[in-house]
Amino acid sequence: MKAVSHNARLVRRAHWLVKLRWIAIAGTCITIFVASNVPHMAIRSVPLYCVVAMLILENIVSLLLLKRLLRSKTARVFTSIGKIIHFQICIDLLLLTILLHYSGGIENPFIVYFVFHIAIASILLPTRESYLQATFATSLLSLLALLEYKGIVPHYPLEGFATSGAHSNVFYVFGTIGAMASTFYLVVYMTSDITTKLRKQEEAYRQVNLELKQKDQIKDEYVLRVTHDIKGHLAAIQSCLDVVEKKLIGPLNEQQQDFVSSADRRTRKLAYFVKSLLKLTQMRLSNNLEMDFFSLKNIILIVLAAVKTRADDKSIALKSNIESSVDEIFGNRFSIEEMITNLLLNAIKYTPANGTVEIIAKEDGDYVLMEITDTGIGIPLEELPKVFDEFYRAANAKKVEKDGTGLGLSIVKQIIKRHNGKIWVSSQAGIGTKFSFTLPKTTNSDMLNR
Repeated sequence: MKAVSHNARLVRRAHWLVKLRWIAIAGTCITIFVASNVPHMAIRSVPLYCVVAMLILENIVSLLLLKRLLRSKTARVFTSIGKIIHFQICIDLLLLTILLHYSGGIENPFIVYFVFHIAIASILLPTRESYLQATFATSLLSLLALLEYKGIVPHYPLEGFATSGAHSNVFYVFGTIGAMASTFYLVVYMTSDITTKLRKQEEAYRQVNLELKQKDQIKDEYVLRVTHDIKGHLAAIQSCLDVVEKKLIGPLNEQQQDFVSSADRRTRKLAYFVKSLLKLTQMRLSNNLEMDFFSLKNIILIVLAAVKTRADDKSIALKSNIESSVDEIFGNRFSIEEMITNLLLNAIKYTPANGTVEIIAKEDGDYVLMEITDTGIGIPLEELPKVFDEFYRAANAKKVEKDGTGLGLSIVKQIIKRHNGKIWVSSQAGIGTKFSFTLPKTTNSDMLNR
C-alpha cells in the first residue's frame, strides 16, 4: 500500500470538490431545462441560470486559486487550501439556498440536497468545521423559511410540481426545519465517525507498510553481507580448482580430472548465482544510478553482435528492426546493455534450433518501446504473473536449463524500474514469448514539464 501524505490528500480533496461541482452544474442545467419545458409547470429559469453562472464562476476561481497556491510552494500553502475548501462549501450552501428560494423554497423536495453538501463537508473537513457547516446550513434554511413566512421576501411557488402554501404553515415550517437540522447533525456525526475510523485504519496500514519496508531493507542488507562473504570464499575455491585443473601442481588421472572439472563447473555456476544475487540486492538497496544521454541504437547493435555467435550455434535467425528515429535516450548505458543482453540470451536459450529471435525498437511518445520476440518454448499462461519474481523459473524452462538462477528477469525488472519504464510479457506455451518494455527518452523533469 502506497502511503499518501496528509497534504497530498488535501490537494486531492480540493480537486475532487471542484469535479463534483462541475457535475452538479451540469445536473442543475439539465433539470432547469427539462422543468422549463414541462407543460403546466411554471419555473423562473433566468434567476436559476444566474445561480448556475455563479457556480461556474466559483469553480473557475477555485481552480485558479488552487493552481496559484500549488505554484507558490510556501509553508502555509496547505493551510490556505483547507480554508479554500471551507469557503467553497459555504458559497455552495449559500447558492443552494438562493436556488431553492427561486424554485419553491422549503416546499421544494430538492431541499434534501442540503444533506449531500453536509455529507461532503463531513468527508473533507475536520469534525468541528463540519458541525459549523451544519449550523450554517440550518441558519440559511431557517432564514429563508422565516423571510418567506413573514412575507419579507417573495415566495416563488413551484407550480405544477409541489403543493403551494405550505411555506405559510407554521407547523410545516418548524417541522421541516427541525427535521433538516437534526438530519444535518446526524449526518455530520455518522460521517465524521466513519471517516475518522477509516483515517486511523489508513494510518495503521501506513505504519505497518513502513515497518515491512524497514524489515525488507534489513533483510536485503543481511543478504548483501552474506553474499559478499560467500563471493570471496567462492573466488578462493575457484582459484584453487583452476590451479589443480590446469595441472600446475602435478598430473591428474582421468577420474580425478572429471571430478575436478565437475567441481569447477559447479563452482562457476554458484559464483554466477551469487554475483547475480549480489547485484540484485545492491540494486534494491541503492537509489543511486549514474545516468546520461547515450545512443540506444548503438547499444542494440553492440548487443546483437555479442550474442550473434550464440544464435549461430543453434542456427537461430537473429533479426532486428530499429526505427531511424530511435537514437538517444536518458539512462545508464551499462545497465541498459546488460538488460537487453539478458533478454536476448534468454530468448536464444529457450528457442529450439532453427527458430527466430527478433528485437524491435520504435518511438512511443516520450518513450522508446522495445519488443524482444522469440519462437521458443513459451511460458505457461498460469505462470506468466510470476516470471519477474526472484528465484522463480517456469516449469518448462527447468527442463531446458536445470541450473538457472531465476534472477535474470528480476534484475531486468529492477533496471526498467530504475529508469521509470514499464515491462510486460505475453506468451503462449510451445509457440513463443514476447517481452515488451519502455524506456524514457529524456530526464523525468523534462517529461514533467511538457
